[in-house]
Amino acid sequence: MKFLTFGEIMLRLKAPGQECFFQSPMLEATFGGGEANVAVSLANYGEDAAFLTVLPDNAIADACKAELRRFDVDTKRIVTGEGRMGIYYLEGGANQRPSKVVYDRAWSAIALAKPGDIDWDKAFEGVAWFHITGITPAISESAMELSVESVKEAKKRGITVSCDLNYRKNLWKYGKKASEVMREIAKYVDVAIANEEDVQKSLEITVDDVNVESGELDRAKYKALGDKVLAAYPDMKMIAITLRESHSADWNGWAACLNDGKDFYVSKKYEIRDIVDRVGGGDSFAGGLLYGLNHYEDKQSALEFAVAASCLKHSVIGDFNRVNVSDVTKLMGGDGT
Repeated sequence: MKFLTFGEIMLRLKAPGQECFFQSPMLEATFGGGEANVAVSLANYGEDAAFLTVLPDNAIADACKAELRRFDVDTKRIVTGEGRMGIYYLEGGANQRPSKVVYDRAWSAIALAKPGDIDWDKAFEGVAWFHITGITPAISESAMELSVESVKEAKKRGITVSCDLNYRKNLWKYGKKASEVMREIAKYVDVAIANEEDVQKSLEITVDDVNVESGELDRAKYKALGDKVLAAYPDMKMIAITLRESHSADWNGWAACLNDGKDFYVSKKYEIRDIVDRVGGGDSFAGGLLYGLNHYEDKQSALEFAVAASCLKHSVIGDFNRVNVSDVTKLMGGDGT
């Protein structure tokens, strides 16, 4: 099966280790972005994964494409356009000091891209599964129009659409609320992925007593939340909700649930006590779920694969999850040494 993910990839500049910005006069340069992270995960599991974006015509963009190809991600569908490559700066948190992210992505090539800039016949050639997130439509109005166009074009071709709702409050700046856009996109989605805040902020669907600010989680409430989403979007086949309990920057509880309208599945919970890098944790869950849903007969196993894959990502520096299928299945089987 051919997977295609679509969104922005950025240059990631991180302070070394757990240092504050410019504590040392250096930043570690890698690449990352929600949808590219999913493509890399899928490629690491041996899947046929392609990434679609708009990048400038320069040496940095070339290096980015070369890095994706190193993981066996197909970059042939990437479009060249005006603008620049977005950047994000990261300071890793520790203990009670949270991580910090500073975005510098205005006027990026994907933010300037508009409907008509992507030939969807070419982009979707041979594709069976399309993945997008709530980040791309938040970047700019034209990127939002392109995102809406992408899911409509995918559905027109009978392609399965998955969407990580991914609410980013720092990005929605061009005058539309996240919910105005995401409720439209959700109409075309088969598999939704979210955390509880994403559901509340992107779809404006809430359940009494689910407090997104609290670190503690009540799983029973998440069944009700999923039921409400599926009732609002009758074409949606399932929603997976990740459950993160944040005790500190280094220590999180990590689990997820999946609701397909018939059954409600809850994964086992991992206590992750020495987080190395949690950026891309949600993307590694999405990549694991897409793999799991296409390789396991039962949804419980698909969910367990996704949660185990994502648990392992917290031990990997960088946006990309560098684990393979046997690493994940070992942890699923209880080998967490």
